[in-house]
Amino acid sequence: MTDVNQEDVIHALEVLGLTLPVTPETLDRTRRVLLYTWDPARYSNLTNNPKKYMEAYKKAEEMTKLVEAAYALLSAVLVPDEPEA
Repeated sequence: MTDVNQEDVIHALEVLGLTLPVTPETLDRTRRVLLYTWDPARYSNLTNNPKKYMEAYKKAEEMTKLVEAAYALLSAVLVPDEPEA
């Protein structure tokens, strides 16, 4: 991965609520928890007001994309693909 700076990594860690060092297991578990928390479908029964529902739904979609982007960045940068021999 090219052009990844330290600020991007720090932001991704903040999005996921993690601190260094990060293990693959911690990264995967945190991603699953956050994706469950921000799943847009979870907001369907929270209100009968369509405007509030759409606001919550859009926020959830935005957070889901942010979590996925942070996970992808940290997976590529911090978690090695292959163990060194």
